[in-house]
Amino acid sequence: MVDGTGQADRLTGLLRENTDELVRRWVASVAETVRGRATAAELERDFREFLAVLSPVVGGADARDARYAEVRSLLEEMSRNRARSGYSPSETASSVFALKRVVFELAGNDEDPALFRQLMDFSSLLDAFGLFTFETYTRAREEIIKEQSEQLLELTTPVVKLWEGVLAVPLVGTLDSARTQVVMEKLLETLVETGSEYAIIDITGVFAVDTQVAQHLLKTVVAARLMGADCIVSGIRPQIAQTIVELGIEFGDITTKASLADALRHALRKEGTDIVRVSR
Repeated sequence: MVDGTGQADRLTGLLRENTDELVRRWVASVAETVRGRATAAELERDFREFLAVLSPVVGGADARDARYAEVRSLLEEMSRNRARSGYSPSETASSVFALKRVVFELAGNDEDPALFRQLMDFSSLLDAFGLFTFETYTRAREEIIKEQSEQLLELTTPVVKLWEGVLAVPLVGTLDSARTQVVMEKLLETLVETGSEYAIIDITGVFAVDTQVAQHLLKTVVAARLMGADCIVSGIRPQIAQTIVELGIEFGDITTKASLADALRHALRKEGTDIVRVSR
């Protein structure tokens, strides 16, 4: 790159001619803070790649400039990888900030006004890149948390085959809109896969039932009925039954049972299978 006086860009030359020394100092500056999560060899690889895409285009303080598109892409990938590897956002951003200190040390006491102006722009540029990694890291963490929440919902909402033609969905904890949607989807998918005619929604582990929870249950029952399955709600303890009455919640013609065992017995009888206790 050439400046207005026709002289070679001092900063570009500094970065290219001292790449090995810059990387060595940069790795040494960062390695201690990320010990146990990245080796010196991994840091060196990442930093060399960063300098390789930055050096040819450096020459302005606006990180949004089109010339820095590849640099931003590289930083975005690094931030996402570090978010998944357990780094903190400050550790991710400080890795970029560390380059600024290394470059200033390498420039030493050079009093060239042109280089000084370039270093000031470079400092602002790295500050912007550091903030960019922080923002990207935050978005990546939010995506990870969302993925983990969805996976947790899947794990905490199993659909179990109790008998031929009889499914059960044991619910534990709080039932909200997001979880109801997962329950509904999994139940309907399993009804299609198994061809089951009965579905038991067991709320023994649900802490409390209010109007909203009741509405969620009713939606799930209606969805299952549209698939041709008869739904039974079980696990209605005395306290929950009293709350339902006080709230004036109507379950209509939905069959309810006190326990999962009672619900299974009811479904088997509807199927034509009777359970007989054998005395010994």
